Amino acid sequence: MKKNYSYIGISFIVLIFGIWAVPKIVDYLSKPDLETIGAVPDFSFTNQDGKIISNKDYKGKVYVVEFFFTTCPSICPIMTENMIKIQNEFLGNPNVGIASFSIDPAYDTPQVLKEYAKTKGITKLQWHLMTGEKEKIFKLANEGFNLYVGEMPEAEGGFEHSGFFALIDQNGNIRSRIDEHGNPMIYYDGLDDKQIQLLKEDIKNLL
Repeated sequence: MKKNYSYIGISFIVLIFGIWAVPKIVDYLSKPDLETIGAVPDFSFTNQDGKIISNKDYKGKVYVVEFFFTTCPSICPIMTENMIKIQNEFLGNPNVGIASFSIDPAYDTPQVLKEYAKTKGITKLQWHLMTGEKEKIFKLANEGFNLYVGEMPEAEGGFEHSGFFALIDQNGNIRSRIDEHGNPMIYYDGLDDKQIQLLKEDIKNLL
């Protein structure tokens, strides 16, 4: 009997495609949906290199936002350590950035921020440590992101602030995954290793 080699060839191609495609489809369907929380307001501050950086510099990039200060003796060292993990995960990817805003701009000059970056191992070109007018930074945190920052003389370091990270997509929108109760997480705990892993996954999802 004459074999239908065309049929066999097509069947082989379909089989190979199926072996390749099924894991891809499963992976795609398993990715969590990311909720849009709201738009990031315009901002413009000076980074550790003395360059003016605005939200426009992050257009087309996925980036992570935090509020910190270099002399913070409590949660900031942990936040920075975890942000370094984000940096290292996407070190060679120019489409991933980080925005760190100092809530103690009187002390955290560009020179201080540059030394801090050197000491902590901050090397990613798209990671900007920013300083500027305190009132504008506080407004960006408290009203723009709803991440609390405030002066507190009795607190360690003289300031209080949130330890959460915000995830921003390429269009300047705050994004987050949905939790097990069906509610948006809104932010990612910058002090929790599991949350940092979720953040890495969601950055890859947006990319």
